[in-house]
Amino acid sequence: MTRSLEALPKAHLHLHFTGSMRTSTLVELAETHGVRLPAALTGPHPLSLSPDARGWFRFQRLYDAARACVRTAGDMRRIVLEAAADDAAEGSRWLELQVDPTSYAVHVGGLTPALEIVLDAAREATALTGTAVAVVVAASRVRHPLDARTLARLAARHAGQGPGTVVGFGLSNDERRGTTSEFAGAFAIARRAGLASVPHSGELLGPAHVRETLAALQPDRLGHGVRSAEDPDLLRRVVDAGVALEVCPASNVSLGVYGDLAHVPLRRLLEAGATVALGADDPLLFGLRLAAQYRSAREDHGLDDAALAGLAKASISASRAPAATKRALQAQVDDWLAAAPDGVEGLARTTPA
Repeated sequence: MTRSLEALPKAHLHLHFTGSMRTSTLVELAETHGVRLPAALTGPHPLSLSPDARGWFRFQRLYDAARACVRTAGDMRRIVLEAAADDAAEGSRWLELQVDPTSYAVHVGGLTPALEIVLDAAREATALTGTAVAVVVAASRVRHPLDARTLARLAARHAGQGPGTVVGFGLSNDERRGTTSEFAGAFAIARRAGLASVPHSGELLGPAHVRETLAALQPDRLGHGVRSAEDPDLLRRVVDAGVALEVCPASNVSLGVYGDLAHVPLRRLLEAGATVALGADDPLLFGLRLAAQYRSAREDHGLDDAALAGLAKASISASRAPAATKRALQAQVDDWLAAAPDGVEGLARTTPA
């Protein structure tokens, strides 16, 4: 007997704006704007790519094709509202949605309007769905570090602690591109504004890249960080520093980092004491949303409901939700675990005396 994973209160800390889209929404936007979509974006199966530069190139082309369908403020608002609704249906009570406004700025009058559209939609989504939505502004490793500083200043102007504010600053795209240390200035700007430092590291590249990121960007969390498991000394350093890991199993498998969900080193990370927050990353391309990541933890790694509740609590602790929100959500996780597993009450009613 197990409890519903959709009913488990949790925080979602690694979800990208475009990658959060429903396939049906992508198809509708493509038709509206006259964009021809690659078949891989609308097919029934998640991506299966090689972990090399060629695999990433294919992923990036598909992602760019999806992003090309987002052309109006209405499109942007819809994505935020639907992401929140989908998260609410899966038990997510706090969502930190990651967005690089650069790609959408050309359609809506600039970087500032692009971010403000997302923030306003986040406030509306919070009110409509019951899932509180905050924003992480992310720079791209393939652009100049000065562009990252521009985004960091923009993020700082909208920094806050509640829904509809910017709570973190990230660095995304291919880990093999750019020089990590050159983005330190942007992260310093973000830190001074009180924003969480949440760069991607440790998925496509291994422990050496994680070490470089720790030294240069002083992260509070690592987007992925899963390959810290390959180096026990590094993993101890991550744990001792209190750096949380945003582990996204479906991404790891689709990008060819691990052969299947069972080989993601989730147990190794947990047994080392790492703070792990499961995330869906880009469900549009990887096929699985948030609850499915928890289901993999249960079915592929043998975590019982107490351990799953621990994962949910870790995601809440690692979030930038206000302290009162964290306390309330942690209590809701306790209530979930204290409740009878699914089917137990019905079994009791049908069992003979």
